[in-house]
Amino acid sequence: MSIVIVGSINVDITTRSEKLPRPGETLHGDSYSINLGGKGCNQAVAVSKLGGDVQLVGRIGKDGFGDIAETQLKDMGVATDHVLKDENNGTGIAVIGVDANSENCITVVGGANMAVSSSDITQNKELLENAKLLMLQLEIPAQTCLAAAKAVQASGGRVVFDPAPAPVHGLPEGFLRHVDVITPNETETEVLTGFKPTNPQEAAKAADLLRQMGVPAAVVKLGAHGVYFKDETSEGFVKPYKVDSIDSVAAGDCFNGGLAYALSQGKNLGDAVRFAAACGALSTTKRGAATSAPTLKEVEELMG
Repeated sequence: MSIVIVGSINVDITTRSEKLPRPGETLHGDSYSINLGGKGCNQAVAVSKLGGDVQLVGRIGKDGFGDIAETQLKDMGVATDHVLKDENNGTGIAVIGVDANSENCITVVGGANMAVSSSDITQNKELLENAKLLMLQLEIPAQTCLAAAKAVQASGGRVVFDPAPAPVHGLPEGFLRHVDVITPNETETEVLTGFKPTNPQEAAKAADLLRQMGVPAAVVKLGAHGVYFKDETSEGFVKPYKVDSIDSVAAGDCFNGGLAYALSQGKNLGDAVRFAAACGALSTTKRGAATSAPTLKEVEELMG
């Protein structure tokens, strides 16, 4: 098994309007859509659309949203063999507002995602032990992420950790010692290091601090301003690709999916980050979350 993702599965309810509402304000919107989402799910679809070998571990509810999620996962080439239908919790949802400038605000109700536990890790022990690479995020409990990371590292696999949503209440003791590559954006970097990087020099400082916390490789994302990376043998800054952006909802997830795919193909960190940056940029040219992930052909064309 190449890539295993333990993470969230949501159904996204996305509204589009000229501007985002202020507190207490009601606006008329232009359109809405109901699609697959959740960071774990988005990243799994991103890997699958690139042609990667991926398995998703997570939970959905026994409800209408769960049926939508299961059907769309299969339609997008992601197997649901390791997705548990939770008897006691509803499927996670995200309510997303997108304005005319492609800015967004998101409210997530975790539902069954927050019930993903050590029992899910135990049940999928063999799958995790055979993983070449594990991807984790924080839309499921952090202790569950830690258990999965330990299982994969114990068998010689690598762990890529997207610390999103930002861990404002901290991480479990020793968590980062079980991470091989960490990929925070500016906000998540601020929570983890105490300052928000705004340029390559500050991103380099943040990467050093993250590596001092025990993570061998740090990838600090600056959104539309590029991405900085550093590991034991290399470091550098990747400028953003120029594309016509219309929707940034899943850019980070497509970046991470691309990074995992590239690393699983044996690329070094610098080349993997450049590939991932192209994936993230292309995702902003399409609407939606999981549905915005690019194909390998599209990425190769952008990279030239």
